[in-house]
Amino acid sequence: MPGKSSNQTRDGQTQVAAFYKFTDLDDLKSLQRDIREVCEESGLLGTVLLAREGINGTVAGPGNSIRNLFDHLRSYPQFADLGNKLSCCERNPFYRMKVRLKKEIVTLGVEGIDPVHQAGEYVAPEKWNDLISQPGVRLVDTRNNYEFELGTFDGAENPRTTSFREFPDWVEANLGDDREQPVAMFCTGGIRCEKSTSLLRKMGYKRVYHLEGGILNYLEKIPAGESKWQGDCFVFDNRVSVDHDLAEGRYELCPACRMPLSGEDLQSTKFERNVSCPRCFDRLTPQRRASLEERARQIELAAARGEKHIGS
Repeated sequence: MPGKSSNQTRDGQTQVAAFYKFTDLDDLKSLQRDIREVCEESGLLGTVLLAREGINGTVAGPGNSIRNLFDHLRSYPQFADLGNKLSCCERNPFYRMKVRLKKEIVTLGVEGIDPVHQAGEYVAPEKWNDLISQPGVRLVDTRNNYEFELGTFDGAENPRTTSFREFPDWVEANLGDDREQPVAMFCTGGIRCEKSTSLLRKMGYKRVYHLEGGILNYLEKIPAGESKWQGDCFVFDNRVSVDHDLAEGRYELCPACRMPLSGEDLQSTKFERNVSCPRCFDRLTPQRRASLEERARQIELAAARGEKHIGS
């Protein structure tokens, strides 16, 4: 089983590095060209998002290529202290390298949010259990509903959002008027909590906390026997999820709706490989179904030729 950190990566395994930093950026097009060139020269695959508010990305490849990218990024003053969370897998979970310019590196859609100067208080993984065990602490999962369903912390509230843009409405409707109540938030790698805690601080909440480095950092630092995490953690690549050892989970993605599929989903009569799953079976238009069926046919033809179809 793959280990938890880069020091445990076996020969031939692929390293996966997730990273972000809120910082003021300019000349984004030049930075985009520069990062794309370094990634392509290093043989990395993945996605990097750039906006005026910072950088957010996940890339995968050989360990020396990961190190080369971060040596280069840290040569920029804005990224001098840029960290990353490393895991490993047997194959590259990405198909191509994309470096994109965006309005936000994580989309909340609320003007005036300033994670650099107004985020909540970081809580190290080693102190997280004590915080969320205290009476009166509201523990909120800032991720979407399908992520919550795969795994979460014991006692966490599920806002049941389908996108992060819905989170501010949930806050307005559910957190109440007590600005002194302690609120602890968490997400996959920490980036959504930078914005969600900044949102609460802007709204006047005083005691706002978030898990430093997110779930991935917690799973790396806290032994399973001491953990309050239950289930798998959804990740935004073709591994779909990782378990408490940060090893690839047992889920796969539906090609139509991009939702994670469990073993039970795969046994459903509404599951058709490369076409549909129980969540989207009844929602597919005839045109979309025909397109997916043709795609499935092309995947089968590629397999018969001994080739791998992109996206299969």
